[in-house]
Amino acid sequence: MKAAIIEQPGILTVKEIPTPQVGEYDALCALLYGATCTGTDQHLIAGRFPWPVRYPTILGHESVGRVVEVGAKVRYFKVGDLITRVGAPPVGEYSVNWGGFAEYGIAKDHRAMQEDGLDRSQWGGYRVNQVIPPGIDPAGATMFITWRETLSYLTRMDVGEGARVLVVGSGGNGLSFAAHAANVGAAQVVVLGNAEREGAARQVGATGYVDYRAADAAAQLTGFCSDGFDFIIDAVGLAASADAVLPYLKRGGTLGIYGIDDYAAIHLNPLRARGTFTFYNGGYDEAETHERVVALVQAGKLDAGVWLDLAHPFALDDIGAAFDAVRARQMVKAVVRLSSTD
Repeated sequence: MKAAIIEQPGILTVKEIPTPQVGEYDALCALLYGATCTGTDQHLIAGRFPWPVRYPTILGHESVGRVVEVGAKVRYFKVGDLITRVGAPPVGEYSVNWGGFAEYGIAKDHRAMQEDGLDRSQWGGYRVNQVIPPGIDPAGATMFITWRETLSYLTRMDVGEGARVLVVGSGGNGLSFAAHAANVGAAQVVVLGNAEREGAARQVGATGYVDYRAADAAAQLTGFCSDGFDFIIDAVGLAASADAVLPYLKRGGTLGIYGIDDYAAIHLNPLRARGTFTFYNGGYDEAETHERVVALVQAGKLDAGVWLDLAHPFALDDIGAAFDAVRARQMVKAVVRLSSTD
């Protein structure tokens, strides 16, 4: 089968590797589509991922697959199911991060493994393998990964009805945070981002937008919320991006840094704040919000078409062009067709 492999930082290729073997708790999936991730994928390709990486490595963590074969002890997946977050396992010299840009991958029946008494270390990481109900477009379903992560993060921050929220960043994550804030009933959702993304932000529910390059950006932010925002979410994570917006957080407000652009070099001067504030560092649990995301999609409150050009997916062989298009800001995220099975 084919897989997208980062040979070493800066070199992304597509190669033939062995098709995964099916274990007793495994579901072999024909991977249908994968979406690019500006944060994780781009940092892995550039050699700037904040955590250790062993190259060469199989790329991709936002892929969706259709079950074609199940192991003897699988009880909660069946042939034909659409599964999220499927990836190829390590093989030979190739590690995985997380192996989603391939023609086939493995999902594990984590519920059966838990019920059978296996140690959590063997199944905990596979809770992200969840079934998507019939009727949801497989290409659009690649957005589930981003939507689940960001919804979990926002929920754990306690963003809710009536909140005033500032989102820093207008990429896939920033737009997701804006959409979730709007969907939970936030009274004000302001995005600080690139001018060309204002339309997309408004479409997902942003009530205000500020071009970060604007000379009067500071005045605009103050005008939106003179006594400060209840929550600020930095979806970019540049060294100084959170520090730059700290003065717009209200006394007693909460700031969270989700982005990883300058993960090891972020600095924050608390004396720039209006007063005592909370720094959110509770992370997220992607699996915990799966059913909520399903419900939001079925209700028409999350539309993958805002993030992805679903009518024009890239071929796996052209995955380099997909990342080039994202870097050039031609699209928020690119969708890659991984196999012909649908």
